Amino acid sequence: MLKVDNIDVFYGGNIQALKGVSLEVNEGEIVTLIGANGAGKTTLLKTLSGLLKPKKGTIEYLGKSIGGKAAQGIVKSGISQVPEGRRVFSNMSVEENLELGAYLRKDRDGIKKDLQRVYALFPRLLERSKQSAGTLSGGEQQMLAMGRAIMAKPKLLLLDEPSMGLAPIMVQTIFSIIKEINEEGTTILLVEQNAHMALSIAQRAYVIETGKVVLSGDAKELQESDEVRAAYLGGL
Repeated sequence: MLKVDNIDVFYGGNIQALKGVSLEVNEGEIVTLIGANGAGKTTLLKTLSGLLKPKKGTIEYLGKSIGGKAAQGIVKSGISQVPEGRRVFSNMSVEENLELGAYLRKDRDGIKKDLQRVYALFPRLLERSKQSAGTLSGGEQQMLAMGRAIMAKPKLLLLDEPSMGLAPIMVQTIFSIIKEINEEGTTILLVEQNAHMALSIAQRAYVIETGKVVLSGDAKELQESDEVRAAYLGGL
């Protein structure tokens, strides 16, 4: 579904954030990208979303080149991102935030149906549908950010640090919902610092360090690798 081949990405022209990164995501998978803060994980998602342009290399989605394509066109083609830090519109209601996720769609009946689907996935959002998004807890805002991305009807969902700053019980909830979204047919590329949780739900994983992919493979195998355990799983 997604093929990233040997991309270089720079900030401000001279700071190289990604160095020859290649990865693949197949339809129906959850693929996770793990690595320390500042390793380049968010940069990669921003590049896939069209917010940054690769200087070198290619990005193909469903067989078509999208490297350097405008962000709006990428959303239209079926890729949605849930950004790090949630970025909900705090003065708007929960339902207005969700409706904004569907702003490129014209199928009113489909939008209504997907709104019900989001409320079924996140019953707490239904309870708070008329509340302003700024009054929600961190976990509820994460649910809202995910719901808003689902409203764009993505084939591929990019999740950036969904567990960041959440209480452990909420982390469990968010990850079980990620699995459910995937089981309903959405392919997921997950960037996550909680490597243990990410590897437990993914089929495959890539480890990124200082802008380079240094390891990749089956998620369960990486979870058992001494190198990954020592670096990312606290030696578990």
